[in-house]
Amino acid sequence: MINTECLLTTLIQDLPVPCQVRGAAEAVLVKGIALDSRQVKPGDIFVCLCGGNTDGHCYVPNAIQQGAVAILGTQALEGLTVPYVQVENAREAMAYMAASFYGHPGRHLTVIGVTGTDGKTTTSNIIYQILKAAGIATGLITTVNAMIGNEIIDTGFHVTTPESPDVQCYLAKMVDTGMTHVVLETTSHGLAQHRVTGSEYDVAVVTNVTHEHLDYHGSYENYLAAKGMLFESLKQTHIKPQGNPRFSVLNADDLSFETLKQKGTGKFVSYSLKGLGTLNALDIQPASDAIDFVIQGEGFRVPVHCPIPGDYNVSNCLAAFGATVCALGIDPAVAAQAVAGLPVVPGRMERIDSGQTFTAIVDFAHTPNALTVALRTLRVMAKGRLIAVFGSAGLRDREKRRMMGETSARLADITILTAEDPRTESLDDILTEMATAAISAGAVEGTTMFREPDRGTAIRRAVNMAGPDDLVAVFGKGHEQSMCFGTVEYLWDDRVAMRAVLAELLGKEGPQMPELPTSRQ
Repeated sequence: MINTECLLTTLIQDLPVPCQVRGAAEAVLVKGIALDSRQVKPGDIFVCLCGGNTDGHCYVPNAIQQGAVAILGTQALEGLTVPYVQVENAREAMAYMAASFYGHPGRHLTVIGVTGTDGKTTTSNIIYQILKAAGIATGLITTVNAMIGNEIIDTGFHVTTPESPDVQCYLAKMVDTGMTHVVLETTSHGLAQHRVTGSEYDVAVVTNVTHEHLDYHGSYENYLAAKGMLFESLKQTHIKPQGNPRFSVLNADDLSFETLKQKGTGKFVSYSLKGLGTLNALDIQPASDAIDFVIQGEGFRVPVHCPIPGDYNVSNCLAAFGATVCALGIDPAVAAQAVAGLPVVPGRMERIDSGQTFTAIVDFAHTPNALTVALRTLRVMAKGRLIAVFGSAGLRDREKRRMMGETSARLADITILTAEDPRTESLDDILTEMATAAISAGAVEGTTMFREPDRGTAIRRAVNMAGPDDLVAVFGKGHEQSMCFGTVEYLWDDRVAMRAVLAELLGKEGPQMPELPTSRQ
């Protein structure tokens, strides 16, 4: 059964990082781990996290009043009425404490981590489906949801790895329900912020490392270093009864290859669309709604039918074969059969069909590379015009705005620029940056490029201008179910919005269009 309480002294003794303890920790029973003082329950240890606008140490009195039995932080606090554990990095210590509290569940599972800029969720799902097809009891944790047996848990509004106590709780539930393997989608934020520390990875997979999150990491080199933490962690994984693969799956076509090859244990497979790897895709045959190819590895050659179109999904399949066939010994024929039966991944090239005469797609592409490969894939699918609707997030990497505006101007017939989590930035300024770049790449405002601040209206405009055989694609939000204006998250789902607009167009019953602040302007 999952641990519901643990002695504080056990958590402290289990910490692999230095700490100072003030107060009597003996006999203190911890019943949970809380990051928000407002959510502290009696028996919790409260963790003081410091962010851009908040300092958890300021809320220690509130946490104690709520019933916290201990505090974990980084500042030299004195005179507390409960034990205080001081460490250098609170997030790192919290992750180790969470793993210890739940009985180190990662040590009882074969843990496959998937990182990269684009394709993480799709690749994680492909690996998950292959392992299930092989008869292996497998759990899945992605930025979309956690799947534990028949239970599906929403992991949050916005895309990021869940906090470490949640990750460890999910892993513990998997052990408790008889899972032997888990696929854990692992973001660079999740690695840098120690959300997955203590997860005990066995197989590390990278899809690609391209232009993204440079606002947070500062440079591509720092971003790549954060990704590299996944591969370095293979060396620290504890000895497991089921064995330790300690295996890396690397993209030989990507700039990250040479660097990440040095980070792991030396056991790796490289995959490639260009014949550069030990696992290669041959005879690629794209179609409008699928793609066929042959995967050749050491000792096997198998035809694969992937129901998700695009060369980048061939790459995702190769990565999944590397993790399952090469690292874990799954039969290649079983893996190929699992790929052929892949279900729709929410918000990834997801078709919205209400009976309209054109194709409507919702996709998560929110980086320059993802938008480029998505538009190229959709160009093959589109018999008529390709109409792209997207924005660029506020308080994030500004260089993306220029790159994505230029990309759509070159690859789409019509570009409609709109809101995408503007946060506290001026939406008009964001759209101006994108529009200026699109115009520099040949777009003509009012003819092939439009600015529409309200996302619902932007989707409506795209749908209303679409003719038979055209293709309308809405990018950037995918599976996400909220959008941030200022500091407030408003309920929003591109798929719901698309269905609402299509219902209007066709005179059918449908969902109500979600409202955003821009809807009322």
